[in-house]
Amino acid sequence: MATTQVQTVNSGADTAKLVLAAALLVGSLVAFYLLGKQGVLLQWLVLLLGVAASLIVFFLTESGRQLIAFGKDAWREVRKVVWPARKEAMQITAYVFGFVLIMAVFLWLTDKTLEWLFYDLFLGWKK
Repeated sequence: MATTQVQTVNSGADTAKLVLAAALLVGSLVAFYLLGKQGVLLQWLVLLLGVAASLIVFFLTESGRQLIAFGKDAWREVRKVVWPARKEAMQITAYVFGFVLIMAVFLWLTDKTLEWLFYDLFLGWKK
């Protein structure tokens, strides 16, 4: 099912929620560093609570709802993928490694040929 792209204008309340989410995130980071002398447990607790509050406020905005909808659509598409069997995956991997090996040898030979042409023949810089 294809979804249509609709541009929405953020309302003032949505903008305020996004600013609040950013402020909560920055505030939790600042509190994490300011509470350095209070103990590691308190630092991490404040940081995790601040990040969680920031995420909750963000997901209440239109942008947050769009992100959730995108995640659901992406998960639905991933479930439609037909993954290869083990034998097929091993064969494809072997083909890729073989191709990489052939290309490495080809590029090495090309490099050595050009080196020989330019340095030995044209410039006369014999080794």
